[in-house]
Amino acid sequence: MKVLIIEDDAVFSASLRRRLKKHGYQCLQTDNCSDALLHSRQYLPDIILLDMHLDGDSGLKIIAPMRNILPKAKIILLTGYASIATAVEAIKLGADDYLAKPIDTQTLISAMSGSAKTTIVQEQQATLSSEQIEWEHIQQVLKFNDGNVSAAARQLSMHRRTLQRKLKKRPSFQSNSI
Repeated sequence: MKVLIIEDDAVFSASLRRRLKKHGYQCLQTDNCSDALLHSRQYLPDIILLDMHLDGDSGLKIIAPMRNILPKAKIILLTGYASIATAVEAIKLGADDYLAKPIDTQTLISAMSGSAKTTIVQEQQATLSSEQIEWEHIQQVLKFNDGNVSAAARQLSMHRRTLQRKLKKRPSFQSNSI
């Protein structure tokens, strides 16, 4: 099976590529949205592993065009900033799955093969901590304000810098990973 890895973190991308090659996958990697669309047309992958934050751009923006190019390909969104709001948005845009980084190989391969649904929504069936609830609320307000940190901070009645500090501290949603 052919896998297109769209990830701007070179170390994570190389690690992902090595892990998948050990399991028999053919991998091609790229690090930006425009190259991702070009490689999708040329490489015709069966599976697309897409990072949500690509060097200042959003991977969410290219889900729909990729779905048009490759309607049968499995699109899995990977993110280090997981939230229920972005998971729902990604699925609505056409992603097949949504996984939080870091991710262990077995979970990733299960998601790629379709043998298990591993979306962040299902991973969070346990009780959320207060930090996770706050994170979810902040993510929803940010989404409502189209990612505008200043507008979200005003709506949350907090200083913009305070919000930026909170955004850098993501609560752990997944404890069993490599």
